[in-house]
Amino acid sequence: MTAAKRLIPLAACASILFSVVAVLAGQFDPGLDPLNVTISEYAVSDHGGVTEIAMAVLGLGSLALLAGLRSAGAPIKGMPERLLLVWSGALLVAAIIPTTPMGHDLDLAAQIHRYVSVAAFVSLPAAGALMVPRLASDAAWKPVARVVEWVALAGGFGLLAITYVAMPGDGVLIGLVERLLLGAEVALLAVLAAWLVRLTWRREGAKALDFPTYHRFIASRS
Repeated sequence: MTAAKRLIPLAACASILFSVVAVLAGQFDPGLDPLNVTISEYAVSDHGGVTEIAMAVLGLGSLALLAGLRSAGAPIKGMPERLLLVWSGALLVAAIIPTTPMGHDLDLAAQIHRYVSVAAFVSLPAAGALMVPRLASDAAWKPVARVVEWVALAGGFGLLAITYVAMPGDGVLIGLVERLLLGAEVALLAVLAAWLVRLTWRREGAKALDFPTYHRFIASRS
């Protein structure tokens, strides 16, 4: 069990890093404009499936992060936990069900993809915002409460921006706004995962040090 507790946070960090690298690698298509083309549209044009794989790995990594947070006793019970589940599940569904290629009408699969993408984009900043007061009141998590607040706030502004761009803005620069929003959301995951690694390994290391110390103390009293 101890080994699993130490490996799950590392798996979450590795999945986040892999997803970022994979998404960036999938953006190099000279025929598409990243400022005005969404990541989903890149994904459907990506015959190698790199972007879909990145989304799926990020979804699985988010589930690993959630499991690690639960195991560490992080203050996420209730709505933050549910919103993290929505984020993770929505990413997995969006990775499996692609949107339609550019210039085509939206079919049922594309509509599902759109709705789960919206759910993912909304759920993570909301989860971060709800976590902030809980983290601030928890001694182990208080050091990252302010950073979580900043990235959650950035995600909130990103949601407002992408809502405007997608509706009255006629999609102008939607690719740029979406990538900035996703960057804020991935940053939120990265902060939580990195701090979870620190807490987990420090606690396990402290236990390992305390074990022989305890027995030396007992032996000295014998």
